[in-house]
Amino acid sequence: MDLMYSVSGFAVGMLVGVTGVGGGSLMTPLLVFLFGFKASVAVGTDLLYAAITKTGGVFVHHGKHRSVDWRIVGWLALGSLPFALITLYVIKQLMDVGKETTGMITFTLGVALILTACALLIRAVLLQRAKAKGEIDDDHSSIENAGRFSTRWEVPATVLTGAVLGVLVTLSSVGAGALGTVALMFLYPRMTTLKIVGTDLAHAIPLTAVAGLGHLSLGNVDLMLLGSLLIGSLPGIWIGSHLSAKIPEHFLRPVLASVLLLIGLKFVMQ
Repeated sequence: MDLMYSVSGFAVGMLVGVTGVGGGSLMTPLLVFLFGFKASVAVGTDLLYAAITKTGGVFVHHGKHRSVDWRIVGWLALGSLPFALITLYVIKQLMDVGKETTGMITFTLGVALILTACALLIRAVLLQRAKAKGEIDDDHSSIENAGRFSTRWEVPATVLTGAVLGVLVTLSSVGAGALGTVALMFLYPRMTTLKIVGTDLAHAIPLTAVAGLGHLSLGNVDLMLLGSLLIGSLPGIWIGSHLSAKIPEHFLRPVLASVLLLIGLKFVMQ
């Protein structure tokens, strides 16, 4: 069965490399439906898996592309990390009094997957609108990174966005990727796509690490499963990244969004 975990990790890693969609929206449903793990264990294991796999991506974005806006990362983290800790505390209190948290996590997972599916479709619309307004060029580049809000409201809006992501990611392991990038595209319409991806990736690492370690302390992480997934996913991401230029994004994203929408609805209606 360990081999099957690695094969699954490879398949998800390749899809992540091709589409850029966070592994949580693919890996967590796979662990629940295909392998029968409890939603809480699937979420906890996937959070640590995400923290490890995303670290390599940040080295590339920061070191090679210089595409991380650390100022925005700090504002997002100011909201997400405290709310991730608060969410973990609430889960622990519910567990201590014997309340079953699986149903809450499953429902949140379903909602997060539906939002992610919508985000995948909205992202393309936002890019087209920005291009039509002349805010970005055909290569999604821009000179000015002006925010949508005035300076007075820019920081609170970004911190609030981080807080929402902190709760959602801690409960479901989904949202740090697709939802984070769409939120940044809305908040900072003139920011380059490369910088949005790099900034979102940099913010996702501390968030998934804090949430994952919190779930580990609650007993919601399977370390053997984590190792097996990493063995398969790391080469999968590398291969998928090289294939991404050859597979049309306008075909893949709607298909992936439809699959995530169906899975999300199944979770919500359980």
